[in-house]
Amino acid sequence: MAKYPLLSNCSIVLLAGGRGQRMGGQDKGWVNWQGQALIEHMQHVVRPLTDDLIISCNRNHQRYQRLADQIVSDTNLDFAGPLAGILSALEVARHPYLLVLPCDAPRIDQALLTQLYQHAGEYPVLLQHKGHWQPLFSLIPCAQLKNLQDLWDAGERSPKHALLKLNPVVIDCPDHEQRLANFNDPSVLQQPLLIKETLC
Repeated sequence: MAKYPLLSNCSIVLLAGGRGQRMGGQDKGWVNWQGQALIEHMQHVVRPLTDDLIISCNRNHQRYQRLADQIVSDTNLDFAGPLAGILSALEVARHPYLLVLPCDAPRIDQALLTQLYQHAGEYPVLLQHKGHWQPLFSLIPCAQLKNLQDLWDAGERSPKHALLKLNPVVIDCPDHEQRLANFNDPSVLQQPLLIKETLC
């Protein structure tokens, strides 16, 4: 546990609850890249930022538990999608804000996450890259839990559509931004580790 977390009033959730269909059904968090599992790369980056690290998973709970402060799962145990994991994390988060990240973005760095956090306020903070929303790289006030739950109960399953209905703050990333790359396909696992940092 981080003794002096850098983001002192922010919980972090790593979303690792998907089916991993493009990975042949593997648990994506435990797919190896550069000698470590993807989830271990992510945990290494975010561990100093919070004393409330949550992992949302639907299998391999004991393996994930050693990396996190809390584990959550979808209530229906049927891979309900990332919004379900976000809701579960908001319900247990110990701090006023929840930083949401996928488990398969090992190029992420603390500089980008700190930039997200600097925009913390009443509304969610979303990244946009090349005209596309990146809802799984977002900062959500836990006070928005009820609004998101109401949208879920009304049938909304898309994190993007749900968060866009909450008047989010938008951060535009440059076209050359590489830290948001999702390693969700076997072919991208051959990509090298990005060394140079570029800020949004």
